[in-house]
Amino acid sequence: MNEAFVPAPNRPTTRAAEGLPRWRWTTAEIERIAAAGYFHEHDRFELLGGEIVPMSPKGRRHEVIREQLAFRLTKLAPDNLFVAQEPQFNLSGDTYTVPDILVRTAGVSTYDLRASDALLVLEIADTSLAYDLNTKAALFAAHGVPEYWVINAATLMTTVHRRPSQDGYAFRHEFGSDARLVPEFAPELAVTLGTLFAD
Repeated sequence: MNEAFVPAPNRPTTRAAEGLPRWRWTTAEIERIAAAGYFHEHDRFELLGGEIVPMSPKGRRHEVIREQLAFRLTKLAPDNLFVAQEPQFNLSGDTYTVPDILVRTAGVSTYDLRASDALLVLEIADTSLAYDLNTKAALFAAHGVPEYWVINAATLMTTVHRRPSQDGYAFRHEFGSDARLVPEFAPELAVTLGTLFAD
C-alpha cells in the first residue's frame, strides 16, 4: 500500500463539480492506479463513462442470495458455461461494472468478454434497486448485454430485461418468487427463487 495516500474506507462522495467538466478515466488508468496501491482494499466502485462511482454497501440478505444462487447456477451449469461472481465486466475502454453474477461461455475469460457475448448478467438489489433497474439497465442495454436480471433482495421479485438497444431493453417483465426463471441463452440454468430460498 502506498503510504503517501491511504483513502479512508468510508470515503465521502461529492457533487461539487456538478455541471462542470470532469477528468475522464480509462479502465487501464484505474488498473494502474490500483496496482500502485492508491485504493483501500475495501474500496468498492465501478467506472461508468470514465467516472468512479461508489457501489452500495452489501447487506446480509444480499450476500446470502448471491452466494446461494451462484452456487446453484454453478451446479446446474454444463461444462461449456461458466458462472462468475462479482467479476470485473469491461463494457468499454472507460466503463466497467462489477455485477453480482455473470454467466458466459467457458471458452473466454470474463475480463476479455464483449458485452454482447455475456449470456446473463444478474444483480441482487438491496439498497440499489432503483439504480439497478434504471441506470444499470440503460447502461447494459446500450452496450448490448442480451439478458439482464435484477432480483429484489427483499421480495425475490425479479425484473428480466431482454432485447437490448441504444434506447433500452424492448422486453422488461417482473416475475414473482414462484415463477420459473429461464435464461434465454442458457436455459439449463432455470431456477425458481421461492423454492431455492424457502424458509
